[in-house]
Amino acid sequence: MEEPQRRIRAAHSESTITVYQAYSPVIGLPAAQEGRFPTAWKRDRMTWIKPSFLWMMYRCGWGTKPGQETILAVEISREGFEWALRHACLSHYARGVHPDRAAWQRQLKRAPTRVQWDPERDLRLQPMPYRSLQLGLSGEAARRYADEWTISIRDVTPIAHEIHALVNSGDMNSAARLLPQEHPYPVEDDLLAPLDG
Repeated sequence: MEEPQRRIRAAHSESTITVYQAYSPVIGLPAAQEGRFPTAWKRDRMTWIKPSFLWMMYRCGWGTKPGQETILAVEISREGFEWALRHACLSHYARGVHPDRAAWQRQLKRAPTRVQWDPERDLRLQPMPYRSLQLGLSGEAARRYADEWTISIRDVTPIAHEIHALVNSGDMNSAARLLPQEHPYPVEDDLLAPLDG
């Protein structure tokens, strides 16, 4: 079956969805130990969450980029995630989605959440011909994410390094078996329609 051009792919349960972020150990290690973001985590800044594990690996270079050495799997409530989608605006102007560029800019200024569709990645971090969601949270959305939606936080840096080592050794089958099981996330069409740009 052919993949749609844009789809939310994620590890999810009936009540939660897992998203990924990467931080310096100063933020990442206490977050994983406490299961909550520490006070050093700035709730007034834009923070980007990624349901795609491999897109996160592309972004943080398997945890090798400075300031992104600790990779977190953050389990959040589906209720919170869908609130974020309902209050989101595309991060770029899209003809046919927005009446005009000025209307998009007004919406972007008001929206606490931004949606960006980035090429999904394969195990070698090469772009795939379809896209996965990246969600930017600011203001109210960032505060809710940290203080209300978060169910658990796990440090997945060791498994990321193990997968990376298997990829480097050419053992793609073993690497693939260790990946999180991500499936299409069930979401109402009317929720994604304004974000399909």
